[in-house]
Amino acid sequence: MINKSKRSGLMVSTTLCGALLSAMALTAVTSIVPQVAMAQSAVGTVYGKAAAGETVTLTDKETGVANTSKANASGDFSFAQLPPGEYTVKLASGKSVDVTVVAGSGALADFSVTEVVVRGSRSNLNRIDVKSTESTTILTASQIENLPVTREISAVALLAPGTLANGSPADFGNTVSVGGSSVAENGYYVNGFDVTNIRKFLSYANLSYDAVGQQQVKTGGYGAEYGRSLGGVISVVTKRGTNQWRYGGSVTYAPSEWDAKAKDALSIDPAKRKPATAASPNEPEPYLAYRSANRYTEALWTNWVSGPIIEDKLFMFASLEKGKQQTDTFGVNTSQRVINTSPSGLLKLDYYLTPKHHFEYTGILNKSIDKVQNFKYTDVNQYGKPLKYVGAHQAPTSNYDVENGGYVHILKYTGEITDNLTLSLMGGKLYSVNGARNPAVADPAGAACIAAYDSRGADATALNYIGCWNEDQFTIPDPAAPKETDERKAYRADIDWRLGNHTVRFGYDSETFESSKRGETYSGQKYWRYYQRTNDQTVSGVVVPAGTLYGRLRVYQTGSASYKIENSAFYIEDSWQITPTLMLYGGLRSESFSNYNSNNERFVHADNTIAPRLGFSWDVNGDSSFKVFGNFGRYYIPVAANTNIRASGVEWTEESFFYVGGVNTATGAPTSIGAQIGSTSLNGSKTAPSAASVASENLEPMFQDEFILGAQKKFSDELTLGLRATYRKVQNGFDDHCTYSPYQNWAKDKGYTNFDYHDVASCQIINPGKDVVLEFDNNGTGTPTQNTIPASYFKLPEYDRAYAALELFGSYNVGKLNLNGSYTLSKSYGNSEGYVNTTLGQSDAGLVQDFDNYLFEVGSRGLLPNDRTHSLKLFGNYRLTEEFNLGGFLQVTSGRPINCTGYVDTTDPTLSAADKGQLALYSASSFYCSRADGTKYVAERGTLGRTPTTVTFNSQVQYRPNWANNHVAFYLDVSNLFNSRETLTVLETSQRGGASAATYEPNYGRPLSFQTPRSVRLTMRYNF
Repeated sequence: MINKSKRSGLMVSTTLCGALLSAMALTAVTSIVPQVAMAQSAVGTVYGKAAAGETVTLTDKETGVANTSKANASGDFSFAQLPPGEYTVKLASGKSVDVTVVAGSGALADFSVTEVVVRGSRSNLNRIDVKSTESTTILTASQIENLPVTREISAVALLAPGTLANGSPADFGNTVSVGGSSVAENGYYVNGFDVTNIRKFLSYANLSYDAVGQQQVKTGGYGAEYGRSLGGVISVVTKRGTNQWRYGGSVTYAPSEWDAKAKDALSIDPAKRKPATAASPNEPEPYLAYRSANRYTEALWTNWVSGPIIEDKLFMFASLEKGKQQTDTFGVNTSQRVINTSPSGLLKLDYYLTPKHHFEYTGILNKSIDKVQNFKYTDVNQYGKPLKYVGAHQAPTSNYDVENGGYVHILKYTGEITDNLTLSLMGGKLYSVNGARNPAVADPAGAACIAAYDSRGADATALNYIGCWNEDQFTIPDPAAPKETDERKAYRADIDWRLGNHTVRFGYDSETFESSKRGETYSGQKYWRYYQRTNDQTVSGVVVPAGTLYGRLRVYQTGSASYKIENSAFYIEDSWQITPTLMLYGGLRSESFSNYNSNNERFVHADNTIAPRLGFSWDVNGDSSFKVFGNFGRYYIPVAANTNIRASGVEWTEESFFYVGGVNTATGAPTSIGAQIGSTSLNGSKTAPSAASVASENLEPMFQDEFILGAQKKFSDELTLGLRATYRKVQNGFDDHCTYSPYQNWAKDKGYTNFDYHDVASCQIINPGKDVVLEFDNNGTGTPTQNTIPASYFKLPEYDRAYAALELFGSYNVGKLNLNGSYTLSKSYGNSEGYVNTTLGQSDAGLVQDFDNYLFEVGSRGLLPNDRTHSLKLFGNYRLTEEFNLGGFLQVTSGRPINCTGYVDTTDPTLSAADKGQLALYSASSFYCSRADGTKYVAERGTLGRTPTTVTFNSQVQYRPNWANNHVAFYLDVSNLFNSRETLTVLETSQRGGASAATYEPNYGRPLSFQTPRSVRLTMRYNF
């Protein structure tokens, strides 16, 4: 069974980066044209009108590669699958015009009028695009450089409207919520290749941002070529070589001494306050979270080189980033230093066999090694003492490396078969290591000692270390298993076919994703924790008198294995210019998903799920000054590899309580073990479940329907405003269910007197609220059969999540001022956040505890963690002089809904003893809330107020000295300039002490995390 260990994730404010980006999105709405659509949005198009039959030549200004085409009988011409960049369009008659192509967009050169109309130049990126039904933001590297925003893919994505910063960075990393979805429901692409790590959908193959040429963020309405995501699609196009040799780079310095101190979260628990002693005369305040001594320093340099290996034929771009990042983190009794000096690099090669046949290679190196040192203080409660890093007598308790990342290889061919037919073929491989420690066991002697903590005394939450084990290795890995890895091999083919007023696109893609898991167990194979309370306690159903010494014994084991996923899809779409002012779009996508256990047996399978896409764009006035648009789409997401690992593999925890005669503090073991208290609880199975018992045979994939309706109007050359309404609804969801009572009650009603619930997988993948079809032995016959258990036995509601938003966006550009902004009014509502659970900090994609038992759904319907009623974003630039430019970003965001969680109420007579034992292993994570007097009630989700509204302002001063002839620029970026310190999260847990002896948590509702403090970054960029 899946071990549902929960914790509340501490939210570190990534809102700073997120804030900056939404406003920028307003100036860069993509220009996808129906004449020629783009594969995976890594390319763009040029299209226009000329005289019928006239020859048109398109020349890449950077590489010199020239291609020709002829206008058709209607005078239309187009060039598809173009790398982003600067181009010249020239007619045989001699007329010419320069255009700029950006990823996923079209540049218009209309020679049918006296004045040539150009759309797609850098100055016109914010023009109204009447040829697109998508909600897309395009950002170029030069735009990002001129804004006070972290140059990182997820941070840049946060500029797009409808995006939110991750609410639990400690658990989910650098991720972003798009349109009310969870942070684990996005797709990430590099040069058209999917680099999403679908182990948990929480990471992707990253690269140095100095290698990024453009970034595209699709927040809704994307076409049939895209799938496997419910949130957004985030795509980057790398820089590429040109016909001229160039060299450049950057140096970034961000010392911790320039940053403000983080804010500590204080405890009001009287049990945490200790009297001063001679050894510790200045007893510090008790903390929920201690951060004020934490430090982060960064010093990075990036170099790149670009040029022709063979002029007009073979081009290269290469970049290398190197430097040092150091993070110092301090706790009550321990501290940690992490240093990373790993290089990262990119190599991009472009070869033109002819102007019509283009071959590409992209290679990314992103292997990262963190060098970790852990320290333990020589006395207690030494919050934040950096002296523990020096002195021979203060050697670290452990040294080890942690490896992540690896490499990506991408090959692509693009060929213009005829003037109207373009073929694209792509194949690639992603390889990534998943947090491998070296050495895997840093302290072999300590690994032989059992894990143990002493919690005797009034404060049952205290974890006082005893024994000879190493706290840095609470669990130890399987020594015979290799390190954990993730590997994707993927292929796709796309065809663009222009037929008069129709552009038809169709394609196929297939991927195999394999994740390996390294098994682990507790140090010394066991974990003891000792209690001796001052009042009577009910432990495992037995009353233990006050003053009695007892211990909890846990044994835990996971298995080592490898797991495979196979996903495939084909699509067809048509963009039809039905009239000169009305474009209709229709698409159909069919996807198939398969998940396998470690024996290569398929336990999840969905064939040919149908996802329709429809849209329209109406150029109301016929002059691109007023656009009305809308679309409908259905989107599916596959089952994460984490589900294979945790639901179909070996993973179990066994818990027992015993009276003990004493505790050997040197070894952590009891001096003697008395009678057992209550019964033993087994969470999981000691053998891998059969494939047919893991997932319901009638399981339907998770999918979402989306509706968008909007308008955009240009009021003047300076002012453009838009309004967009979005509604998203999850129509079918899946998750795991980890309770035996429904099967036991069903078997009883059916008269199966010999049914053994152990024949059912401890957790089953189901569609909540629907019948479950599983194969198991229903009456001790020794032969499994297929059984249908009606939904009524599970008492679960159907999966529910909805998002509604109204976005007002616009730009105002006059003289030296460029001002952009957006306001979003939104609501996110339902009974499940999605693939992760931010409230509990649970990152098990598709396996969160929400539907493990119907008790977790009691009170669960309400405002979800990604609900923010109001979001205002403003950013802009002001050219102060020829040499100085000022940039700023303001974000004002409503707080998040507050909940109250506690231990489940297990008094329901339909619950079996096995279920009660399993539920005892969960933390205080249900919506049963405890009052201070110990009484409980159901606190409906999101009904206990909100955290405060946050205001963040980032600033940038840019200096481009005339004496450097535009070869050098200096940037001073200050995040959270005014050092705003509002609360981001509060402690939502109302109980502590374990399910068997829960007490009220006096810190319930106390502030837990705050806005990230002011930080300063200095950058110098150079190019020659």
